Amino acid sequence: MEKVVAALWAPEGESREAYSARILASLPQALQAAGAHHVRLNVRDETVAPAEQLTQCWQAPQQAAVAQFWMPSSNRRFRAAVDAALASHSTRFAAWLVCESTIIAPEARPASAQPGRSTGWAQASFISFRSDMTREAAISHWHSHHTRVAIETQANFEYVQNLIVKPLTDDAPAYDAFVEECFALEAMTDPSAFFDAVGNEEKLAANQTAMMDSCAGFIDFSRIDIVPTSQFDFHYLD
Repeated sequence: MEKVVAALWAPEGESREAYSARILASLPQALQAAGAHHVRLNVRDETVAPAEQLTQCWQAPQQAAVAQFWMPSSNRRFRAAVDAALASHSTRFAAWLVCESTIIAPEARPASAQPGRSTGWAQASFISFRSDMTREAAISHWHSHHTRVAIETQANFEYVQNLIVKPLTDDAPAYDAFVEECFALEAMTDPSAFFDAVGNEEKLAANQTAMMDSCAGFIDFSRIDIVPTSQFDFHYLD
């Protein structure tokens, strides 16, 4: 099995809320019917509107949703039905084959008010490595140093790293990785809730500095897209 991450762009003029509702209603079933498994959608709905100030943008317009799923082979000759499902639910999509590494696995969470929606919110990050580093050096910093920093300085209760193996579509932006981290809803507007430092200004400053310094050690900030999302899992379709 191979994991695929796909970014989806919404039609011009369609609101994020309307687009999110539309793809949530039919895209998971369409992907499952096309041969995909363990479908997850990340959408930019009204629930995550308070986190808009955390958005970082390279692509213009920026992607409106992310689809994550597994399939037996991402080879183009076996992907036609999946590509058709993605194309019918977007004005444009870009897809990548990724290697998933689950750093913090999600534990059992309280039921959400929306069926399928995970509690809290998910920061979906498409990142590019610094051009003055070799890919090997960037991955080494990410895995050997930054992973520890991200765990120790943030209140993330799910943390999944996806190293991009190769693009699957011709016009896919040149990212190197896709990262998903989940936080409590309070972390959308409260930095101390994000950086695991509620009630401790000194710890907040130290954690923010450590995180930013570590990110600067391997990320090209001019070529990243950071998108606050609501996370929906559709594993039950399998």
